[in-house]
Amino acid sequence: MDFGRLVCRSRSHRGFDERHVIERETLRTLVGYARLSPSSANLQVLKYYLSNEEETNRLIRPHLRWAGRLKGLQLPREGEQPTAYIVILMDHEIAPRGGRFLIDVGIAAQTILLGAAEMGLGGCMIGAFDPDAVHGALGLHERLEPVLVLALGKGLDQIVIEEAQSGEIAYWRDGEDVHHVPKRPLGELIVND
Repeated sequence: MDFGRLVCRSRSHRGFDERHVIERETLRTLVGYARLSPSSANLQVLKYYLSNEEETNRLIRPHLRWAGRLKGLQLPREGEQPTAYIVILMDHEIAPRGGRFLIDVGIAAQTILLGAAEMGLGGCMIGAFDPDAVHGALGLHERLEPVLVLALGKGLDQIVIEEAQSGEIAYWRDGEDVHHVPKRPLGELIVND
């Protein structure tokens, strides 16, 4: 698959086929891609908690908040939960709190989700979660801070990327439950064209 198609295929899914099992080795492969990605000062400050079993998935789920812009929708719907999670952790024995190392989180997350899309999986970066509750639920060491949760599974959503109109960038669902994602025009993003 060419890279442009891969980027377009890597969308934020909020509904998953619960029958599709993601093996632990698949999660290890995805983290392996992130491991090879660039890292600030090559300090490699991130660690990962892998969850692909219902028992640990249930520990994570209640602390996540999904699709804040879609008021009135409770997503994922019953029977459409992700079947795996990767919790990205900052290791504070390596990195001081805050600051420049947060860029590593974005690099790692995007690398993992592009790898997942290439495997035919869907995912969603979830930044709206209770890190203290996730930390406690998973029994993590005090030096490890949850900074992002990646939900993974076989995506069910039909997602359409479209050109933003009049600066309106809020994603939305139509009457057919198609998820629309407006993107600003390229000419609006490049400031020296």
